[in-house]
Amino acid sequence: MPREFYSASEAAQTLGISLDTLRRWDRQGRIKTKRDSSNRRIVTAKEIDRLRGDDTKRHMSARNRFSGIVREVKVEGLIAQVEMVVTEPAVLTAIVTADSVSELGIQPGNHIVAVIKATSVMVEH
Repeated sequence: MPREFYSASEAAQTLGISLDTLRRWDRQGRIKTKRDSSNRRIVTAKEIDRLRGDDTKRHMSARNRFSGIVREVKVEGLIAQVEMVVTEPAVLTAIVTADSVSELGIQPGNHIVAVIKATSVMVEH
C-alpha cells in the first residue's frame, strides 16, 4: 500500500531539495505541509506529486531523464540558461531558447525534467 505522508526530510530528498529549502517553501506557502502529533512537518504524497509534476500520460521518449528543481534562470536575448538541482550537490545546466523558457513558464522553484537524448538535452515542465 502506498504511503500517504512523508517526513519533511524524506519529502525534501524526493523533491531534490534541501530540508532548509523545504522549510522556506513552507513559510512562503509554496508547499503545503501538515504537522504530526509531535508537531513535526509532514508532506502528503499528493503534494509531492504536485510539485514534481508527475504526469505519466505525456513523456518524451528517452532513456535518460533527470528530475529536479529549477535553481536559476538567466535570459539574455534569444538564449536562456536553466540551472536545475538534480540531487544535491549535482547541478545540471541547459542552454535553451528564451521562448522555450517563456512558453514552459520555467521559474526558480519549478519541478522540471531534463531529457537527455543523443547530443541534445530537452527540458519539459
